[in-house]
Amino acid sequence: MIPRKKALLLALAAALVASSLVAAALLWPKPGQAGLRRFSSYDELKAFVLSSYMRAHYYLDYLGYYYSGIKGIRYEAETYGSAPPAPRYSKTNVQVEGVDEADIVKTDGEFIYTISNRSVAIVRAYPPEEACLVSKVAPGAKPIGLFINEDKLVVFGEQDTGIIRPDILVVPESPGLNTTVWIYDVSDRAEPRLVRTVVVDGWYVASRMIGSYVYLVTCCPALVWAYGDGAPDIYVPRLCLDGRAQPIPAHKIWYVDVPDVDYDYTIVLALDLSDPMGEPSYEVFLTGLTACVYVSRENLYLAVPRWASSGEETLLFRVRIGGGEIVPEAQGSVPGYVLNQFSMDEHDGYFRIATTTHREGYTWENNIYVLDMDLRIVGRLEGLAPGERIYAARFMGDRCYLVTFRKVDPFFVIDLSDPTAPRVLGKLKLPGYSDYLHPLDDDHIIGIGKETVPAEEGDFSWYQGLKIALFDVSDPEEPRLIDKLVIGDRGTDSPVLRDHKALLFDAERGIMVLPVLLAEIDEDGYPEGEVPPYVEGDYVWQGAVVLHVSVEDGIEVLGNVTHIEDPSFFDKLGYYCPESPYFIRRALYIGDVLYTVSEAMVLMNDIWTLVELGRIHL
Repeated sequence: MIPRKKALLLALAAALVASSLVAAALLWPKPGQAGLRRFSSYDELKAFVLSSYMRAHYYLDYLGYYYSGIKGIRYEAETYGSAPPAPRYSKTNVQVEGVDEADIVKTDGEFIYTISNRSVAIVRAYPPEEACLVSKVAPGAKPIGLFINEDKLVVFGEQDTGIIRPDILVVPESPGLNTTVWIYDVSDRAEPRLVRTVVVDGWYVASRMIGSYVYLVTCCPALVWAYGDGAPDIYVPRLCLDGRAQPIPAHKIWYVDVPDVDYDYTIVLALDLSDPMGEPSYEVFLTGLTACVYVSRENLYLAVPRWASSGEETLLFRVRIGGGEIVPEAQGSVPGYVLNQFSMDEHDGYFRIATTTHREGYTWENNIYVLDMDLRIVGRLEGLAPGERIYAARFMGDRCYLVTFRKVDPFFVIDLSDPTAPRVLGKLKLPGYSDYLHPLDDDHIIGIGKETVPAEEGDFSWYQGLKIALFDVSDPEEPRLIDKLVIGDRGTDSPVLRDHKALLFDAERGIMVLPVLLAEIDEDGYPEGEVPPYVEGDYVWQGAVVLHVSVEDGIEVLGNVTHIEDPSFFDKLGYYCPESPYFIRRALYIGDVLYTVSEAMVLMNDIWTLVELGRIHL
């Protein structure tokens, strides 16, 4: 039987829904909007969420399921003086050319902008003989990412300041974080000037910059809870411009009539840096939690994991963007869950996505789906690598490269030239796996992940050192491993395994730089040097490893750079290593100078010889 409290809530919600049906009908979506519609009032919003919430929870209670929510899954960087023209310089490693992604370090070829503790440091970097710390800005909360666009510096930060409660609804408790956007005029790098502050409810999910427009995506819970009886209430998100807070109108909130066990708002905001004081545009979507985002030059896709009666699925929303426009145009779904943004791609009028599904007995299967622009599935390839899950994916033109793993690493080459009939062209099995795939050229792929040793007992492998692999896919039916490099022993780590923006790769030079925390095992402590594969190494070094990668010569180590000046730092650390402000987080180049950046320092080295050219303390 339904508990009395739930029955009363259901009755109340049903009455409110009935009273708003006429208004909702007037706001039915235009063709192509595929089930997306707007609320007509806050009462309708409240009725919908409470009714859907109760239906979903009653259904799960009836089946005897326990569900704790998915909120914890968050799959989810002019002139100054009279400097000479800047030479070629690196940019952030992004997924889509022309779609910039916020990062903790940026350069414009003359200056470096980097997050240092709770500030953003502006460093004159080129020419290196004139390098110096120019200024710092402290926005008031810890910055988490930034963009530079000519003379505009955009800084993002999360802050738990509590949410101003609108008078429309009584909210017993703050839903959580705010995301703040600070826009600075840095035409005078020595005197940055704050010109705009925008606060959006919710935690930071993603951001992109296309031309002069910055697009921000945040998530905010729709349900809040009172102390005492535990009954939920509805929160209306707000937008705060230069200290003026206002609740988002109900008619700006889109939804689909899909019951969920939890509800979150996804807020998509556009800011024009050519007119920073102009009114930002935004749209809000009432969905489950947005897990990750893919952005092309014309569209933004939201991926929302959810439990359905048939198992896991991912809801998809396509939102057309351009200038200040944010127009929801399609909604669909695919079975399974998505790993990260590289599991999604748009190409020639189609959206492609790689997912992993759970089957009975806790086994995994992997799938490729091709959808049209209305997000209807037109092609599918299902049941890949049973018992394994996706560790890395990369779509390139008419192909998808996929890495799955459980005990060995199958590297798949998948043909997508016929969108209606995806097919496996070839695959390669070898020990280890890749967490990130990066193109060297059209016929060669670099994989960055871990070496592994299969366990003697059990269906798993022991992770070992950091592995860089070079694959030849010129014959897609017979992919080959042409070289590999293993760095360190079990425990060796790199942020590139989790964040592609930590990788520096210059295709013209064949130079690759990645931050590494090195772990090594003292083999003298083991008879005859036979070290069990489960033994963790001790941390002995942190810095940037500089490699040369080419088809002709494979993967070569050119050298390394570190900011750790105290040789005793790693003494007696063992297999636990605390974070240090001198850990290198990013690398970039301007001309022939390699810059490595930690929170405490910018170090300059010749990119070929690695001879030190200077350092700037932050």
